[in-house]
Amino acid sequence: MAMHYYKQTRYKLLRTFCVVAQKENITHAADQLHISQPTVSLQIQALEREMGEKLLERRGPSVRLTPEGKILYQLVQPIAAGIDSLKETFAASLGKMEQGELNIAAGQSTALYVLPKYLERFYAAYPGIRINLHNVEGQSGMKKLLEDQVDLAIGPLLQIPDTIVYKPFASFGSILITPETHPLAALQRPITLEDIGPYGLILPPRNMSTWRMVDTVFRQHEVPYSVAMEAGGWEIVKRYVEMGLGVSIVTEVCLTGNEKIVAIPLKDYFPSRSYGLIARRGKFFTPQAKRFIEMFDESFFMDDM
Repeated sequence: MAMHYYKQTRYKLLRTFCVVAQKENITHAADQLHISQPTVSLQIQALEREMGEKLLERRGPSVRLTPEGKILYQLVQPIAAGIDSLKETFAASLGKMEQGELNIAAGQSTALYVLPKYLERFYAAYPGIRINLHNVEGQSGMKKLLEDQVDLAIGPLLQIPDTIVYKPFASFGSILITPETHPLAALQRPITLEDIGPYGLILPPRNMSTWRMVDTVFRQHEVPYSVAMEAGGWEIVKRYVEMGLGVSIVTEVCLTGNEKIVAIPLKDYFPSRSYGLIARRGKFFTPQAKRFIEMFDESFFMDDM
């Protein structure tokens, strides 16, 4: 009986440790675990005594893993995640996958243009799985990944940290879009940056990667350009281009074929943009997350993560 209680207590300590490591904050960890802050602190102290090592550096309410804490977290996190999803994993092993959740982080363009056909296929195969799509921008998706708030993220990734696995599955080129009656649409030769320069561009806000890419390319070629309008979202940009309010440079993934615009490739100037699966290295995947990932990349779990 004593040994059974000890094992239960040890798992409780380890699970608390994992949540604190992910949140890097005692208060936030306590909220997620539905226990008090002093209880969290006492459990961490008890685990440190048992392991004989200092696991966390405390800075007020914030905490950071010590080198020893990082090693323990890498060992324990997959085990804790596996126990938390044991019921779902057991059901999947019996050939049943009738309930559970799948949490995916994606930006607006990925959710709008890339994900729909995959979500449709997954839902048709596993209608009992609830899909939670987290709409993220910038670094918020990476934060959710590292804190294990989502199973995976999908989208472009320009810089790949050591803690992240990125597996591209599609690539799309950059294009100039103009109204159908625009002078650039009538050119019978390849478009140059000098051709585009005199016309006002409609671009997403300055903090978005598209603006930075356009600015970098024009600066590298020392070609002046002007911005006629800032507008958030490719659907809005396309609509204003149709109306004749400017031209734009977008990724071809956003074209549906129903737009009243002309699309001109710009592969000589702008790099293509890859979309891929983004996951935390060493992540424990639920059965439903594995099935979803395998729709994009059947070899994902054969490679060394």
